[in-house]
Amino acid sequence: MQPTILAATTAPAVAASTNTAADAVHSFGRRRRMQLVVALAIFVLAALSPLVVQNAYLRNVIVLTLMYAALSQAWNILGGYCGQISLGHALYFGVGAYATSKLYVGFDLLPWLGMLSGGLMAAALAVVLGYGCFRLKGHYFSIATIVIAEMGLLIVHNWEWLGGASGIQWPFGEDSWATLQFARDKTPYIHFAVGLLALTWFICWLIEDSRWGYWWRAVKDNPEAAESLGVTVLSSKLAAAAISAFLTAVGGGFYAAFVSYVDPDSVLQFRFSLLIVLPVVLGGIGTLWGPMLGAVILIPLTELSRSYMGGSGSGFDLMIYGGLVMAVALLKPEGLVRLWPVRQGRRKEAAP
Repeated sequence: MQPTILAATTAPAVAASTNTAADAVHSFGRRRRMQLVVALAIFVLAALSPLVVQNAYLRNVIVLTLMYAALSQAWNILGGYCGQISLGHALYFGVGAYATSKLYVGFDLLPWLGMLSGGLMAAALAVVLGYGCFRLKGHYFSIATIVIAEMGLLIVHNWEWLGGASGIQWPFGEDSWATLQFARDKTPYIHFAVGLLALTWFICWLIEDSRWGYWWRAVKDNPEAAESLGVTVLSSKLAAAAISAFLTAVGGGFYAAFVSYVDPDSVLQFRFSLLIVLPVVLGGIGTLWGPMLGAVILIPLTELSRSYMGGSGSGFDLMIYGGLVMAVALLKPEGLVRLWPVRQGRRKEAAP
């Protein structure tokens, strides 16, 4: 009699638990599909923006905004999900820009091959540097990345094979997707930047709820605990660094094609590292939408301030960086992307 009673009392609990788990899986799948739909809508609108924006300067701002959104998304893989705050990503950006430029100008290889080669070179460099730097913790790691990037800047400044301080000038030719040269109409650059952002975002979307994504977040929260549970901490960090560096270098190669000229100060300065990191800080570190939101706010403000308020030498753009970072740190440390869920929660609480 007792087993029958026990089965009768536990059956509803088991059924309820099963239904709850099924609902959770269904909700998870619906959320993931909704993210794809929203992202697709954003990318389509960005690709159609030239139909509305005819001004050449504003189109350049759109290209830079999309490019830095992709670069910030790439940085977020290492700094956001894995918790390794690198302030030297300008090094990988410069590797991609110089590899693409040198292979195209010096060896007549198409920029597409140059971007791929630069990405692989940057990924290999990230693994080599990470093997030593990842043994440092906290701010020591961040300082090391700054020093290494500055060393790269000095090396390229004095490397005559790469043009030294004079840099590398791309030859001007006919507009072509093969050479990524478009002098008359910048619309193709917008489309390429949209594609780069879509690729980077989709990689982050795949990673976020994958085994690697959970491993990286575990390493970020508590490396010792993650290692005790079987996570290979160093290998996880190296993988994150390689993917992040590869995508950053591809962005550097695209930037070289976009401006048709590279020199050490134009692609390796510390300000590029800042412009890669700050959109993530502003939008939300370790989030899927934070880098994109931060770039949409920060990059247009930066470009417009530099153009209409004294240029880059006035320092007004740096004041904007500092002001935004201070405001976010004081008012919303987790990033602006968290404003929407908070509002949603408040509405639900206020509802009768």
